[in-house]
Amino acid sequence: MLNEGAWPVAEMCSALKVTGRGCYAWRGRPPGARGRRDAGLPAKISEICAASRGVYGAPKVFAELRRAGVRTSRKRAARLMRESGRAGTARGCARRPKGERKAAAPQASAAPDLVRRDFSADGPDRARFAGITCVRTHQGWPCPAVVMDIWSRMVAGWSMSDRMGAEPADDALKMAIARRRPGKGCAHRSDHGGRYASLLPGGTMRDAGVEPSMGSISPPWDNAAMESLMGPIEAGCVHAGTFEARERASLEIFEYIEAFCNRVGIHSAPGNLSPAEFGARHREGAALNAA
Repeated sequence: MLNEGAWPVAEMCSALKVTGRGCYAWRGRPPGARGRRDAGLPAKISEICAASRGVYGAPKVFAELRRAGVRTSRKRAARLMRESGRAGTARGCARRPKGERKAAAPQASAAPDLVRRDFSADGPDRARFAGITCVRTHQGWPCPAVVMDIWSRMVAGWSMSDRMGAEPADDALKMAIARRRPGKGCAHRSDHGGRYASLLPGGTMRDAGVEPSMGSISPPWDNAAMESLMGPIEAGCVHAGTFEARERASLEIFEYIEAFCNRVGIHSAPGNLSPAEFGARHREGAALNAA
């Protein structure tokens, strides 16, 4: 019993209104069906949480357990995480209130709204989301910028700079274009920051046939897909501590994006698969259909 060393068994039985004989009989019984089901789960959950760098909450831990062939429920996974003091990383995006979705208020925009809060696509490189944040170091505040493919949630491009300007946004855009070669008409969704409305990324998009897209200014949900990526990055890498040097911050962000987000981390939109796994399955399916 948890408090056996702090309180006499007789007093605890009296407080709980049970008999001492019943208490000792309970202690001598073998584990019940629930205890047997839970026997190996805490260790598996601990492994999953460690592999996800503490980012996963109960839904994704449950999804990983199912992928590993473990028969359990989401509620049981959440209960065991709660009992062990584990919790996922808080997301950066705001939660939409329950009930009917309110239409975004009309706002003057530097680019048309090509996405309209539809965070899905029917194929790769049809729509991309862009975002930028700051990293705390003892050598200043370098800024990572990322570009994510909305179809697979793959981070197609990213860059680091010493200021939150148009240069890192343009560098990430150029990397995404060079790595993935999107077709004409690919939407590039961003916020209304001057870095995205400037001539530098605008010229890069125009030369590549990429269409700039911006939503309304006030509602946080218009860019929620990017915030769902930036939230864990900020909590797991950016705000978890202060980096000693910019090079260390760049290495940490690079490793998190390329080794975890793109190759290991699962997303609910592509069916609880990692971006790399989702893309591989899509290519295999296309090859089979062609054959």
